[in-house]
Amino acid sequence: MHTTTAEQTAALPGRSADRVRILIERFAALTEPGKGPGITRLAYSPLERSAHAEFTAYMEELGLQVSTDAAGNTIAELPGSDPRLPALGTGSHLDSVPNGGAFDGIAGVVAAMEVARTLVGQPIPTRHTIRFVAFAAEEGARFGQACTGSRIVAGLTGPKDLPGLMDGDGVSVADAMRAINIDPQGISDAVWDENDWAGFIELHIEQGSVLTDAGLPVGVVDLISGSTRIRIDITGRASHTGGTPMHLRADALAASAQIVLAAEGLAKDSRHHGTRITVGKLDVHPGSITTIPGHCQLHVDVRDVDNDRQRFSTSELIAAAHEIAAHRGVGISVEVLADASPVVLPVTIRNAITASAASLGLEYRVMPSGASHDTQMINHVCPGGMIFVPSRNHGVSHSPDELTDFEDLAVGIELLTASLVHLDASSPSTSDN
Repeated sequence: MHTTTAEQTAALPGRSADRVRILIERFAALTEPGKGPGITRLAYSPLERSAHAEFTAYMEELGLQVSTDAAGNTIAELPGSDPRLPALGTGSHLDSVPNGGAFDGIAGVVAAMEVARTLVGQPIPTRHTIRFVAFAAEEGARFGQACTGSRIVAGLTGPKDLPGLMDGDGVSVADAMRAINIDPQGISDAVWDENDWAGFIELHIEQGSVLTDAGLPVGVVDLISGSTRIRIDITGRASHTGGTPMHLRADALAASAQIVLAAEGLAKDSRHHGTRITVGKLDVHPGSITTIPGHCQLHVDVRDVDNDRQRFSTSELIAAAHEIAAHRGVGISVEVLADASPVVLPVTIRNAITASAASLGLEYRVMPSGASHDTQMINHVCPGGMIFVPSRNHGVSHSPDELTDFEDLAVGIELLTASLVHLDASSPSTSDN
């Protein structure tokens, strides 16, 4: 006989916002010194491994079994009462963008740690094994590709892909892995078996202001937008700024500036409602005030909730860039760095979250996510769901100004716990099969 979801939820102890704050601040302290404001803890760096070590120590202190897989993801496991049932999971990532905030990804890992703390203390164990995951290398800021750790476990990135993913210093993912004692040739061993997983829920900050503006405590994600990332290289002719007349110039930066404006215009066109195009990085060479720029490199991120429009927008931008380059007499090359399709999250997990929110008396909004997340990749393995908690400061994220109230996080963690308990209690037992 199973304990009902309502009974198990009612038995859960209240969350401590102070405990959440201490954990957030502990991870925030792990940042590269002298790198400016905010938090810099890049993918596949020693600091990222230090954060994973913090997660490991906490979970082992709770008595959980903890392991690090071949991709650098750390997984803590709380055995269920029925080992024949597939596992339920929760978690997020511990790396950051350069000069990022304290909550992106970390909030979801801290939430997993708090859920573990609660479930370990329950007198009646869950039927399903619960796994708590700290993914590696979710941010694409260093290597261009987002969600590398979760892409690996989903079988979407393999050993042959890693040497071609490079950072700005020419270090590949494979090189970075070797530097922290991870064998890039062994990552196939990290791939998850879909028969071993029943579902996954990730808690994350919204990274927008919808919830705050509406005065709502939580969001339930139904759709995660896709992202196509490209690099555009413009080659002009470096020359003296005083000696070269305006009509004889092949200015790589002027052409790049026109491409940036073309990208903005394309995304604002009524045919592309919902498209978001960003040139987030622009490198100019030789970088001298008295030299006309001879080479520019643009890193472009095209996002959309519509799969066809995402690819069509990217193709339109590339065509516009070629036309601009031809008109200005500069060379151009384009490389696709990464591509991920939008994902509609399964209604089964979403219904478990909304039912749990109702049982807790929480108002919620079903909403899309404009950002990429590990759940987007895990959904290729098992049904995935996401809970958003409000972002303050006008929803600013990937910035030192990123802010979420610890009390809001505590509410989200309560909902995450209740949702996992709901899934555990409502799934068919092995005796029903």
